Amino acid sequence: MALRLPAAHWDRIRAHVEAGYPAEACGILLGREVNGVKVVEDLRLVVNRWENPAEQTHRFLIPPEEVRAAERAATAAGLEIIGFFHSHPDHPAQPSAFDREHAWPWYAYLIVSVESGRAVDWRVWELWDDRSAFVERSLEITA
Repeated sequence: MALRLPAAHWDRIRAHVEAGYPAEACGILLGREVNGVKVVEDLRLVVNRWENPAEQTHRFLIPPEEVRAAERAATAAGLEIIGFFHSHPDHPAQPSAFDREHAWPWYAYLIVSVESGRAVDWRVWELWDDRSAFVERSLEITA
């Protein structure tokens, strides 16, 4: 599995996670899978709704109603939810144990490391079916 992301969507994601700093910022990736490549065709920027603002530097929450709204929008456009993205403020773009506990297999997870308010690294991960670990996948940013 690879994730193909148009540069215009990448620009929106980068602006969103940088604006959210020092909190984690998040969102939903909409698109379709084509020959093993998840192709992003739209995205939804989401406000981090983690209950305790003091913990938003290392936790994020996309409320169920946001996921349902994204599912409806995707279905109406002939798409599906293919993944999620979030930032790791001042931490590497690698999944945490918390990320693994809350992720689902099959979906692409784009994690963006944001240091001092600037996106510095970005990687894509997929959770194994047995939920034991993430495997890194390739990211293609296209024109």
